[in-house]
Amino acid sequence: MKYYVSAKAKRGGDGSKEKPFQTISAAAEIAVAGDEVIVACGVYREYVNPKNAGEEGKPVVYRSEVKGGAVITGAEEVKNWKKKEGNVWVARIPNGIFGTYNPYTVLVKGDWYDETIKPVHTGEVYLNGKAMYEAVAMDKVTDPQVDHTSWEPEKTVYTWYTEQDGNDTVIYANFQGADPNAENVEINVRRNCFYPDKTGVNYITLSGFVVKQAATQWAPPTAYQEGMVGPHWSKGWIIEDCEISDSRCSGISLGKYLQPNNENKWTTKWYKDGTQTERDAICQAQLEGWTKENIGHHIVRRCNIHDCGQTGIVGHLGGVFSIIEDNHIHHINNKQDLAGAEIGGIKMHAAIDVIYRRNHIHHCTRGLWLDWQAQGTRVTGNLFHDNVPPKGTVISNPLSLAEDIFIEVSHGPTLIDNNLLLSNCSCRISTQGIALVHNLIAGSFTWVGDGTDNGAQSLPSNRYTPYHVPHRTEVAGFMTILHGDARFYNNIFVQQPVREDLAKYSEENDFINQYQYVCGTKPYDGYPTEEEWKAQFTAKSIVSHGQKDFYYDHMPVYTGGNVYFNGAQPCDKEVNYVEDKEHTIFWKLKEEDGGVRLETNLYEYVPQFATPFVSTEYLGEAFEPEEKFENPDGTPILFDADYTGGHRGINPLSGPFENKEAAESILF
Repeated sequence: MKYYVSAKAKRGGDGSKEKPFQTISAAAEIAVAGDEVIVACGVYREYVNPKNAGEEGKPVVYRSEVKGGAVITGAEEVKNWKKKEGNVWVARIPNGIFGTYNPYTVLVKGDWYDETIKPVHTGEVYLNGKAMYEAVAMDKVTDPQVDHTSWEPEKTVYTWYTEQDGNDTVIYANFQGADPNAENVEINVRRNCFYPDKTGVNYITLSGFVVKQAATQWAPPTAYQEGMVGPHWSKGWIIEDCEISDSRCSGISLGKYLQPNNENKWTTKWYKDGTQTERDAICQAQLEGWTKENIGHHIVRRCNIHDCGQTGIVGHLGGVFSIIEDNHIHHINNKQDLAGAEIGGIKMHAAIDVIYRRNHIHHCTRGLWLDWQAQGTRVTGNLFHDNVPPKGTVISNPLSLAEDIFIEVSHGPTLIDNNLLLSNCSCRISTQGIALVHNLIAGSFTWVGDGTDNGAQSLPSNRYTPYHVPHRTEVAGFMTILHGDARFYNNIFVQQPVREDLAKYSEENDFINQYQYVCGTKPYDGYPTEEEWKAQFTAKSIVSHGQKDFYYDHMPVYTGGNVYFNGAQPCDKEVNYVEDKEHTIFWKLKEEDGGVRLETNLYEYVPQFATPFVSTEYLGEAFEPEEKFENPDGTPILFDADYTGGHRGINPLSGPFENKEAAESILF
């Protein structure tokens, strides 16, 4: 059955092509498995609550008739502005429009959120589609000052302030000379845009929509994780060809359902720390049906996700067995008015058997953050760049220093292959059980060997995290992070000039040992080879009849086929590598023909030598889960295709490209 929707339709439509529904919500009430809802171009100011689930092979499909033509927005226009003084205007909004959730009385809050940076609401004010900056006091509206903590400091003088007056929300705003009644000024009034209010609404497809401007709440792993769009603890959703933007916190949520007894328990009760409450949430979810059969298996593809406050995509537990591919994710958390440990272009806990491939992720406060349980996770063929604060930004929070990829306290196997990692910091590695294969890496590895709560290095983390039955959600055990168990094969490392502002901040704030800027495997100096580690383990076991001392030693690091340029440095036990100290490599990204191209002289100097041909069997097993670096279905991986899909031979070229022609192709 096909149902039709048009914002221009007259009321009383029956969903036929001749008499379409006026709202998407009307169709969402009756569409069932196998039905398709076709939505005409127009702006739909409504919350769409899909009522009925689809079935495997028979999804309920919601499709914009023209890609990008149908807009679902959580915002309403405001046209009753009155001049107050200077550039400041005031509007009164009747609270009835908000229903039971007023974004201008609800503060952003939750576990791992830093309210000390700036107390802000879940509401926003938009001038011609651009979010303005909330002020904490009226004088910041009448006399706004440029704030250089933002990635766009020139925009920070567009400020607003809110207060309650009886049954009205009063908003004061400085539009810097613009007439708000002549411009497009909107405020977000709805909490979500396309999101079921109940769990288990499986097999929904959302295709070709623009979705924007929702008043979402902070989404930590120990609370209900909502998004502007998302499946709400369901299975088999497809979100494709959509533009997702301007969610106050998260754009798409593949995350956790409401667990009342585990809801922000860390910051509301304080008697259990965050790590313990997260373990509680995981175990409770498993008891309540978190299984491969019930949850996850989503696809997010070909979406343009940008200008969200916390994350482009967030998830804990609910995103398992998913595919995130061919998305453009950019300009996330650039306002820097939200701060905490749950921010990134993508931030996912428990990305079990999740594949991230062919995405372009840039200008985010951290590109991809894989936190806990990145088991069977593969990050392949992605382009990362500019995921650190731009030069000249005042860094107010160490978490905003950021990097392309952060892998935190996971046991693996986590596979990162055929990517371009071009930010000043490429990877933050507070984890084990990883493999980096055939990447081009132009930034440093930071926080290597560190995952502790007190910041001490060279010790195992005191955060015991779970590992799982391979390719399942069932917990197999819990263990601390020993660090190491890392593989680096056939990568190219190109040192770029160290930014003085980043280095100065790290040094002045005593992060110099964690946020360092030397490109290469150098931070793994002192880690044992496999032979040394096994010999040490055997000797200590014989002497102590236990493993206590053993757990204070890092696990092995495996290398081979890596190439180093511009002063990038190998670790002290690196084997089978080339360190080129003769040639200077340059590179830059250039927008061309609607895409991005790499300009570089690198492939004039990449050496041909006896590189290994890497495969699942060559990489071995991640130590703790005893699982191979393999496909989600358990089949082996041969790294015989480069970034472009081109074939690799027996002795492949190091890096993501097999030849100069491939390196010069459009990357995204």
